[in-house]
Amino acid sequence: MSWAVEEWKEGLSPRVLQKIHELESQVDKLKKERQQRQFQLESLEAALQKQKQKVENEKTEAAILKRENQSLMELCDSLEKAKQKTLHDLQVKESQVNIQSGQLNSSKKDIERLEQELKR
Repeated sequence: MSWAVEEWKEGLSPRVLQKIHELESQVDKLKKERQQRQFQLESLEAALQKQKQKVENEKTEAAILKRENQSLMELCDSLEKAKQKTLHDLQVKESQVNIQSGQLNSSKKDIERLEQELKR
């Protein structure tokens, strides 16, 4: 079959044959270069897809962390409110203890006074 491909070149001058040979060499060279570039393009596209997936995964992880952070902040707020309520309740109870302690002291004095009166 290659003889049929080469048959059209019969009778051409050596100068023209040289030019055809140069052009065929250039075509082969360009085909190889195109294949290399196609491979590079496919490699870059694969790398791009990998990076896009990585970015998407990081966005998903960031969204999860943001929700978790929000949840933790709400929990902290809730705990802070509970702490404030507990501190307030403690202050109220300490006040009640102080009042009752004062009443107890007053009652003790009353009892001592009454005991003194009874002894007289």
